[in-house]
Amino acid sequence: MPRLVKSKLCIFSLSLTLSTILSAAAFGQTGGTTTQGTTAHAGSTSSLASAKIGIVNIQDAIIASNEGKKEFDGLQQRFAPKQNDLKGQNDEVENMKKDLQARQDKLSEDERAKMVKNLEAKQKTLQRNYEDAQNEFQQAEQEVVNRIGGKMLNALDKYARANNFTIIMDVSNPQTPVLWASQEANVTRELVDAYNAESPAAAPTAPKPAGATLIRPPVDGTTTPKKP
Repeated sequence: MPRLVKSKLCIFSLSLTLSTILSAAAFGQTGGTTTQGTTAHAGSTSSLASAKIGIVNIQDAIIASNEGKKEFDGLQQRFAPKQNDLKGQNDEVENMKKDLQARQDKLSEDERAKMVKNLEAKQKTLQRNYEDAQNEFQQAEQEVVNRIGGKMLNALDKYARANNFTIIMDVSNPQTPVLWASQEANVTRELVDAYNAESPAAAPTAPKPAGATLIRPPVDGTTTPKKP
C-alpha cells in the first residue's frame, strides 16, 4: 500500500487547518454541485467506473510551492530572535537547576528555599513566554496558509478541469476517508507546478536550513531538585 505523504515542518509547529478554506471554496467555485447539477447527473451513475479520480495533499502543496517556501522562510527569520531568546531563558533555567543540585547539601534551609523559589519563578516565566510565542507563530502561520491556500484551490480548479478529473480528494487531514490510493493518483507535485507557473514568486536559489525546534520549557513540579 503506498504511503500517503503527510504534513511536516516548521519553526515551532505546523498546524494547518484548511477546513474553512475548503468549505468556502466549495461554495465559491463555479460548476460545483447544486440541486440542478445533482438532478442532471442522477442518471449517469454508471459512468463512475470510468471517472478520473485523484488525491492531493494541499498542506504539502502550500509548503512546497515557491511562494510557500518564501513565506515560511520569512517566518523563520521573523521568529528567529524570539527562538534565540527562549533558548537563552531555557539555558538559564537549566543552569539554575544544576547549581541548586550541586549546592543543595551545603545550603541552609532558607538559602535553598530562596533558590527553589527563584527557579520556579523562572520556569513559570519561560512557560508563559513559550506559550505566547507559540500562539503568535501559529497565528502568523495560519495567515500564510489562508492566503496561499485560497489561491492554491483556484489553481486546483483549473488543473482539474484542464485534465478532466471527476474528483480530487484532499488527504492532508489524518482523518481523511481515503484509505488507499496509488502513487499515480497523487497529483500534489503537478498542482505545485501549476501553481508556480501562475505565481510571481521565484524559486529559491539555494536550499534553506531547516527551522529550529522550539525549546519547550521544563514541566512544573518535575525538575526542581529535591533535598535527600
